[in-house]
Amino acid sequence: MSEGSLVTAPVSVPSNALSSATSTSLEARLRQLDSLLEEQWEYGLRTNPEYASMLGDKRFNDQLRDFSQAAIDANLKKSREFLRRFQAIDATGFDVQQKLNKDLMVRQLQEELAAARFTPWQMPVLQNSGLHLDTPELVSMLSFASVKDYEDYIARLNKLPTLFEQTILQMRKGVKNKLMPPQFLLPKIARQCEDIVAMSMETSPFAKPIMQFPATFSDADKQRLKAEVLAAIQNKLIPAYKNFADFVRSDYAPHGRQHVGLWSLPNGAARYQLQVKTQTTTNKTPEQIHQIGLREVARIEAEMLAVAKKLGFADLKTFNAAMEKNPDLHPKSRQEILDLYGKYTDQMYAKIPELFGRLPKAKVKIMAVEEFREKEAAGASYNPGAADGSRPGHVMVNTGDFANRMTLSIETTALHEGVPGHHMQIAIAQELEGLPAYRQQGGNNAYVEGWALYSERLGRELGFFQDPYSFYGHLQDEMLRAIRLVVDTGLHYKKWDRQQVVDFFRNHSGIEEVEIQSETDRYIAWPGQALGYKIGQLKILELRDYASKTLGSKFSLKEFHDEILGAGALPLDVLEARIKAWVAKKS
Repeated sequence: MSEGSLVTAPVSVPSNALSSATSTSLEARLRQLDSLLEEQWEYGLRTNPEYASMLGDKRFNDQLRDFSQAAIDANLKKSREFLRRFQAIDATGFDVQQKLNKDLMVRQLQEELAAARFTPWQMPVLQNSGLHLDTPELVSMLSFASVKDYEDYIARLNKLPTLFEQTILQMRKGVKNKLMPPQFLLPKIARQCEDIVAMSMETSPFAKPIMQFPATFSDADKQRLKAEVLAAIQNKLIPAYKNFADFVRSDYAPHGRQHVGLWSLPNGAARYQLQVKTQTTTNKTPEQIHQIGLREVARIEAEMLAVAKKLGFADLKTFNAAMEKNPDLHPKSRQEILDLYGKYTDQMYAKIPELFGRLPKAKVKIMAVEEFREKEAAGASYNPGAADGSRPGHVMVNTGDFANRMTLSIETTALHEGVPGHHMQIAIAQELEGLPAYRQQGGNNAYVEGWALYSERLGRELGFFQDPYSFYGHLQDEMLRAIRLVVDTGLHYKKWDRQQVVDFFRNHSGIEEVEIQSETDRYIAWPGQALGYKIGQLKILELRDYASKTLGSKFSLKEFHDEILGAGALPLDVLEARIKAWVAKKS
């Protein structure tokens, strides 16, 4: 024994005392995690007040986000700090959900910081997203029930010029660093701004709140608020939009990139690799995804050909051409499109108790896409409702150019966007008790879109799509998602040009030309996002097959669906672990 060592007798500690100490430590660490999650969530709402407003949280309704470089840098510094603090929490003894609360947040922050390497804020505006479109769309998500709601709105309108100026500064940095959208898309952004400027006050989305005040308002308040809203629109908002349109058309568009693929940007291959990983939550390579897409296209094409032959056509090209000329397959009005969405939504509402034990309390509302953005908008999309139930979820339906649209896919799209698709999944997540807010409100693209695409197939299982043309539309929409795997990787990995994408669509799909063009531009603008649908759907189908075969007579489709929807939007690897644990427990 060395000099200076101290020998002490072992201390006997009662086992119940050890248990009590461990329990206290566990409780303290869980409290630490919950407190940190709450702190991080609050920080996110405070620094992104528009998002808080979308969720129905009115505390920051008079604010807009700060898009200055100083604010961006401060947010990244804060994210690095939050990441360190979350990683430092010892999760020993946490149950599965508690551990996920930590692990998913760590993953989210790591992805945010990985993306920051590519300075995405220097390319913040596209033809289908950005400040110029998000701002008017936000107005439709706000509730105007009190005088303060209007006063907050006026304050926000008056702050818009600053946010536009900050956005222009970031875009100028993008020009300098060659971080530019494709040149051919940029005049569309200027035109969208000019369309908003040209609107009369009767049709402007910004003036909509003053078209009808709550009955409880005094005449004096109505007159004052109306005058202040109109003054903010005329004196602040319209000049800001004009200035932005001029900047995009004259200073920005000439520098747009010539190639459509992400590969042509600085570090383009690495940018796309990160997009593929985050949008699919898998480790699949672009080449693997491309091959999956080709296989799915061939499989679905065979099903579509069977329908065409059943209806007396020898091939898909002849069938598609005949449908294009069939007046019965084209809507006669904007309202007819909305009515069909309502009909198919009601049809599914009557059936969902057969497939789900857990049902959302919140209902869904069908609305038309605002005319100022319908040229570049998708055929339909979903805007989540407020978490507190003050605003329902909206299925936003594009009724523009209705005579050149077709009714084929409306039944399947209604299932995708509403019930049992996006609305059901997101509304249930918002209502889940015991989950932190970021998991109730969060979304992983492959899970969210994969679930919605899987939901379309549930209509088939319930005996919907009785009309063979509607069934063909269902197959065509699945084909669209398979084509996305091919053309997204084609554009951004295999260096396809725009025409190759259009040609692939025309050769393998019967969707109308207006849709082919807008879809192609969407994949160019949002690399990787379109991969989530098919990759997510295939994983859910794989897990259902695994659970059904493993459990045999113990398998319940209702329980499987409730398990899929019971923990918020998960990365696909985490979802797989969850389902396999559920199967093991039931076996």
